[in-house]
Amino acid sequence: MNDNRPDIDIWASFKQGDGNAFDELFRRYYPLLTLYGSRICDDKEVLEDSIHDLFIELWQSRSNPEIQSVRAYFLKALKYKLYKHFRKTVPSSDARELHDDVGFVISHDHFIVEQESQSEMHRTITDAVNQLPNRQKEIIYLKIYQGLKYEEISEVMNINYQVARNLFSQSVKNLRELIGKLGILALAMLHF
Repeated sequence: MNDNRPDIDIWASFKQGDGNAFDELFRRYYPLLTLYGSRICDDKEVLEDSIHDLFIELWQSRSNPEIQSVRAYFLKALKYKLYKHFRKTVPSSDARELHDDVGFVISHDHFIVEQESQSEMHRTITDAVNQLPNRQKEIIYLKIYQGLKYEEISEVMNINYQVARNLFSQSVKNLRELIGKLGILALAMLHF
């Protein structure tokens, strides 16, 4: 069954107890959550369990507050679920620093290689992105690879709108510095 309604309409149906709407949300968001979660957690079993727990808890408590973006809600919920898991497995003295320091990796396969001659430039960009601090890597991923708006990013990252804009701007600036002379050409390929 393929439901062509906007996500927010499916969400509203789900909140009213529509099991088909819940199934549709799972179908739409499971791949995105798996991809996003794999950037935070490399343990597939933990990731799978966290996604399943997220959907189970979602079904059990359909009285969640109104949301503006279903995608941002799911990404943020999974992120906190994974952080909660990490807090349980990391000594309490390190837990405070964990929130911003959980690894966030962007792999080479996220860049669409249009021609074989561009692959070296893509590796340069990926290597530069992976040298950025984790929060900057995350905002690059959310803005460029997932196409989230600043409002959605601010919700996912639990920062305000202006901080999201500033963080993205600083991330791009740092990325340009890391890339150096290739910066203008390589960043143009990211379709800013």
